[in-house]
Amino acid sequence: MPSRVSHQHIKPVREICVPPVDSIVEFGAYVQGKKVPATGIVEALEHVREHNKTADGAKAFVWVGLHEPEAPEVEWLSEVFGLHPLAVEDAVKAHQRPKVERYGDSLFMVLKTVSYLDHDELTANSEIIATGEIMVFLGVDFVVTVRHGEHCPLTLVRERLEDKPKLMNRGPAGVLHAISDHVVDQYLQVADLMQLELEEVEATVFADVSSRDINRIYQLKREMLEMKRAVTPLQAPLSALPQRRVIPSEMREYFRDVGDHLSRVCEQVESSNELCSSILQAALARSNALANEDMRKISSWVAILAVPTMIAGIYGMNFDFMPETKQVWGYPAVLALMVTACVFLHRGFRRNGWL
Repeated sequence: MPSRVSHQHIKPVREICVPPVDSIVEFGAYVQGKKVPATGIVEALEHVREHNKTADGAKAFVWVGLHEPEAPEVEWLSEVFGLHPLAVEDAVKAHQRPKVERYGDSLFMVLKTVSYLDHDELTANSEIIATGEIMVFLGVDFVVTVRHGEHCPLTLVRERLEDKPKLMNRGPAGVLHAISDHVVDQYLQVADLMQLELEEVEATVFADVSSRDINRIYQLKREMLEMKRAVTPLQAPLSALPQRRVIPSEMREYFRDVGDHLSRVCEQVESSNELCSSILQAALARSNALANEDMRKISSWVAILAVPTMIAGIYGMNFDFMPETKQVWGYPAVLALMVTACVFLHRGFRRNGWL
């Protein structure tokens, strides 16, 4: 009998020395969409399995949430819920690509989370996007979530589902949908905020460009690439998720809706990334143009000052036989010649747009 197998699986777990569970944010047993009292995770799982055994078509389950757990904690939970060792290793080490994998009757999903960091002023060293991960172990009667990173907590997701027992009664697949929908909605918010940052920087490109401005644009480019690496790889696994056997048929259209939202995010991130590249190229071209303009101005003034310098240098040689050196009008005539040449050159450079 399935219930006997489950009970035999749980019994030796009680004999295992339970490690510290400081990383467990919250756990609960949910029967008919409502949270029921439970003294521990093992007891909650036993209660849920007993209920599912007696109630036909019941979707009671246990939901355990962890934040940056240590290896012993996850390994203990793997004994309780029968998690695959490879998936447990990925959950402990983190830094995984977004993916969906099936291990027997359970599903293991990795979601990259992104968060927009507020800043008073965007500088070359500003960190705009912070990334993290959410790993979800999904079984017939359990959900185990492992979160890495300080942002994108799942407390609001749990509270929203607990306030609506109809949503919670969808079972573990309903929890997975709520989590993935929450993560993708966060993608949309961050993508919109990044678009505003790009528009603000784009407006300043032709106003006043300096090396600092180019560094800011390059920083945005790096952040956009970071978001692209977090969002794009999830598209294929999420599109294939509705075809998974673990997902009930009535939940598949909900996952397709999340996939549509993710496709919109990927398109927006791709267009923003291309826009950022165009802004960077325009800023570099504008910076080079301004540098050339400065060089023309410098060259013009050097040419203007070269005339009086040359004349003064010639008459500073102090030879005895030089024209006009003995004349009364010689000194003012040379000064007038210097001024006239400088004025003539200045007008010529201004007419050509160099000054």
